[in-house]
Amino acid sequence: MIWGPFLPDLIISLSSLSFLIYVFRNRLFYFLNKKPLIIFFIFCAYCILVSIFVAKDTLLSFESSLFYFRIGVFACFIWYLIEKDKRILNYFYYALIISFSALAIDGYYQYFFGYNIFGWPLSDNIRVSSFFGKELIMGSYLSRLLPLLFALFVCRKTNKLELYYILILYFLIDVLIYLSAERTSFFFLNLSTIFIIILIKKFQRFRLVGYIISSIVIGFLTFNSDSLKERMILGPVKSIKNSIFTDGHESLILTAYNMFKDKPVFGHGPKMFRVICKDEKYATGISPCTTHPHNFYAQLLAETGIIGFMFLLSALIYVLYCAIKQLKTIIFKEKRYLTDYQVCLLAGILITVWPLSPNGNFFNNWLAICYSLPVGFYLHSIYGKNKEEFFKN
Repeated sequence: MIWGPFLPDLIISLSSLSFLIYVFRNRLFYFLNKKPLIIFFIFCAYCILVSIFVAKDTLLSFESSLFYFRIGVFACFIWYLIEKDKRILNYFYYALIISFSALAIDGYYQYFFGYNIFGWPLSDNIRVSSFFGKELIMGSYLSRLLPLLFALFVCRKTNKLELYYILILYFLIDVLIYLSAERTSFFFLNLSTIFIIILIKKFQRFRLVGYIISSIVIGFLTFNSDSLKERMILGPVKSIKNSIFTDGHESLILTAYNMFKDKPVFGHGPKMFRVICKDEKYATGISPCTTHPHNFYAQLLAETGIIGFMFLLSALIYVLYCAIKQLKTIIFKEKRYLTDYQVCLLAGILITVWPLSPNGNFFNNWLAICYSLPVGFYLHSIYGKNKEEFFKN
C-alpha cells in the first residue's frame, strides 16, 4: 500500500476471487450470509443497477460499481484466515510494525534533512510524505491503520521491551501524522484516539500518556514553525466561518447537494459526480467540480441517492450504538459490551463513517482497502467460531 494502489488492488482482487471459488466449492456460505455482509452486497448490487439504468455513462460508472463487492469479500477472507490460523494476527501485527517503523525513520529523516533516503523532497517545504513521494497520503495511511495496529497490540501478551517500543512508535507516528500536514488525517488521529482512550480498559493510561506527550511536542513544533501554524491552525480558522468545511469543500458539497435534489432517490450513478458537476444547473461556489465532492455522505447522496446514503448512515449508527452501549457498561460498572480489541477496530471503522470531515472518493480502491482491513478483523470478533477462545487467550 505504501508503494501505490496497483499491487494491493491486484492482491485483493485475486484473493477475493480465489476465496469466492473456495466458498462455493466447499459450501462455506457461513462467511457470506451475515447481516452486515448481506446489507453490503445489496448495496453493491444496487450500485450496479444504478450504473446500468441511471448513470449518464454506464461504462465509466461501472469502473466504481461493478467489482466493488470484492472489498466485502476480502473482509470475509481476512475473517476466514484468522479462523483457520491465529498466526495471521501476528503476521499483520509485525507487517504493520515494520511498515510504520520504516515510515517513521524515513519520515523524520525527510523532515530534518529536507529529503528522504531516495532524495524525494518535502512537499511545499513543510509536508512530510516519506515513501509516498508526491502522493500526499502518508497521514491518511497512518491515521487509518493506527487503530488496527493498536487492536492487534492489545490482544497480545507483551513484554516490557515491546511495550516501550510500541509507546515510542505511537508517539513518533502521532507527531508524524501532524508533520504530514494533512488536516483530515490529524483530525482522524484525534477522533480515533479519544474514542479508544474513553472506551478501553487495559491500556487506557498507556495510550493516554503517549497521546499527551505527542500533543505537547506537536504544540512546540507548531509554536516554532510559522508554516505549520499557518497550514494546520490559522489557515483552517480563516476559511472556516459558518461551516466546518473550507470554502472549496463547501462548494463541492453544495454542488453534490444540488445533484441530489435533482435525483434524490437513485442519484446520478457511481463516478458520475466528475461528469455532471460541470453542469451549470448544479455547480455552486468557488470550486464546484472535481472527481468527487470530498465527503463520503455528499458523494453517495449525489451518486446513489438516499438509498445508497442509508447504507453508510446505518454503519455510523451501528458504531455509535456500540460506543453508547460500551459507555453505559463503563459508567454502571457492568460487564463490558465490547472488548478492548473490538473498541480499537470500531475506532478504525469510525474514521471511515464519520460524516463531518472532508475525505476522498468512497469508491477509491486504495481507501477501500484501508477500511476493509478493520472490518475483516471485526467480523471475526463477532461471528468467528473460535472467538470465545480467542478473547480468553
